[in-house]
Amino acid sequence: MNIPPTRRILVDADACPVKDEIYKVAWRLEVPVWVVSNSHLRVPAHPLITRVVVSDGFDAADDWIAEASGPGAVVITADILLADRALKAGAQVLSPTGKPFTTSSIGAAIATRAIMADLRAGGDQIGGPSAFSKADRSRFLQALDAALVRAR
Repeated sequence: MNIPPTRRILVDADACPVKDEIYKVAWRLEVPVWVVSNSHLRVPAHPLITRVVVSDGFDAADDWIAEASGPGAVVITADILLADRALKAGAQVLSPTGKPFTTSSIGAAIATRAIMADLRAGGDQIGGPSAFSKADRSRFLQALDAALVRAR
């Protein structure tokens, strides 16, 4: 992997609902994007967009993104454990709803994830996340702009 240590966006893309928004912001601010997935996804033919298809091995996309993370990187993921790895590498991390993961909030997020997994394993029906909304999309765009300004 040969990614320069400059401002960049790394996308955990398999289930990311804001890829089009990421492309628009990246083009406007001239920031390169790596779209990382386990399967072939359509991405715009543009010099700032790089598609990375990893093996379908467990956590292969997460491993690639974590290794490419670091100062200047903005990682887009809903995966709490990947967010933790990217934060430890020095990246900024945003969920697709625009919620930032930070070094001060990631511990609580990991603990909540573990509790929810235990409840599901015990047979409790706890429901899933809320449906993705226009407000989530708007919040994401604002958060991505702010993160890229900070990454300068």
